[in-house]
Amino acid sequence: MRRLRRGLHRAWEWLRAGALLERGRELELMHRAMGFATLALVTLAPLLIVVAAADPLVRGGFASWLTDGMGLSGRSARVLTDVISPPRNVIGTTSVWGGVLLAVFGVSFGGSVQNAYERIWGLASGPWHRVWRQATWLVVLTAYLYQEVATKDALHGGGRIALSTVSGILFFWWGQRFLLGGQVHWRTLLPGALATVLGLAGLRAFSYLVFTPLIVTNALSYGAVGTVLVVESWLIGVGFVIYGGALFGRWFTEHHWTPTHHDRGDEAQPPRRGKY
Repeated sequence: MRRLRRGLHRAWEWLRAGALLERGRELELMHRAMGFATLALVTLAPLLIVVAAADPLVRGGFASWLTDGMGLSGRSARVLTDVISPPRNVIGTTSVWGGVLLAVFGVSFGGSVQNAYERIWGLASGPWHRVWRQATWLVVLTAYLYQEVATKDALHGGGRIALSTVSGILFFWWGQRFLLGGQVHWRTLLPGALATVLGLAGLRAFSYLVFTPLIVTNALSYGAVGTVLVVESWLIGVGFVIYGGALFGRWFTEHHWTPTHHDRGDEAQPPRRGKY
């Protein structure tokens, strides 16, 4: 028994898992994930609804992406679609003020993700005029989610899994690099992108097992509010995986990655390593 405990202790020390947990606490990972979920709900929902309404080839918008991302089918998918379904005249009824609010929330959403990445990598906050990066990232995110919905019925099986995996890795790999202003090298960011995609796949499996029956139960007990609460819980999980994947990437590169002089980025000085 003592040998087993010593072996487990040595494995823990070698993995440096304690450092990963400590950084998660310093980053306030759960708090940031809840902020991610709130901004995602007020930003992505109307944005994808408008995009879907403008494109006659893709229907469902945010609801279609949610049912696919959460792995829902059958009755649970119908319940969610009935609650989050775009009106047919959404384009005509979208006011200028509504568009301005959507843009403000969208930039704030991109800014929160950028700030989290900067804290994860110990970098100083970017200047205000880099807001164009946040807006561009949001546009690419919308395109990424759009292609996920558009290929839902066109591809099946291994082809769909391969496309989703590759596009997900490319988006989260590029997203960190772009929002960080190229201060961290591509090679250093790759483990985080891989961890994020793997985490999202695990979250989808968990959602299929847990949230599928929960949506139906909550809809019967609490109506539309119960369904929205389940969606918000799932979005918190998405935020936790996205930030946690990037955090895992930095931890892995520091403790289990052989760095090269190219991994310091495009700048002459390495990124500032500071407190989270």
